[in-house]
Amino acid sequence: MPSDSLIQVLNHKIIPVVAIQDAGDALPLADALIQGGLPCAEITFRTAAAPDAIKAVAQRGDMIVGAGTVLKVDQVKQAVDAGATFIVSPGFNPKVVGYCVDNNIPVTPGVSNPTDIEMGLDYGLDVLKFFPAEAFGGLKTLKAMSAPYTMMRFIPTGGIGPGNVLEYLTHPKVPACGGSWMVKSDLIADGQFERITELTREAVSIAAQV
Repeated sequence: MPSDSLIQVLNHKIIPVVAIQDAGDALPLADALIQGGLPCAEITFRTAAAPDAIKAVAQRGDMIVGAGTVLKVDQVKQAVDAGATFIVSPGFNPKVVGYCVDNNIPVTPGVSNPTDIEMGLDYGLDVLKFFPAEAFGGLKTLKAMSAPYTMMRFIPTGGIGPGNVLEYLTHPKVPACGGSWMVKSDLIADGQFERITELTREAVSIAAQV
């Protein structure tokens, strides 16, 4: 079973995937997401600001925050020390996954083929990230690939937006989708937090149709 924090994130159906350049933008971003109805975020290690941004959001106590684009065990440790309650990686790194499993840290590694899925099963996981979703054939591929694995659920990420997220969410093996369209880096950098709130509200409204 997924951890409590991961269950809470999945219940929101949409996970904002954030690449933040300045940790000083983390708190206003959190405000914007909460006002839009999404009190969760995956802050990616694509930028050096990630640990400080995670820490700032985690200390609020009113948002679930995880770390994304985690490529190394050291980054897992950094993220958890900063307050991240779940880990997401773009691929399946056995060292990262093994460390997380051994230390009871919720982890959702990226998969794109049956071999990856079976590795996830070996580690006792039942929620995996399908990435990059659209580039690998989208929902059609996911349906075909996931059919033999009735116990596994998937979080499609990559190329997801308001035009296709509902299609993914209506599939029974998709509890949530990851997306960055409501938290694009340029919107954050330009301080367009009202626009982020607006886009977040729209995303929540779409997800509510499921």
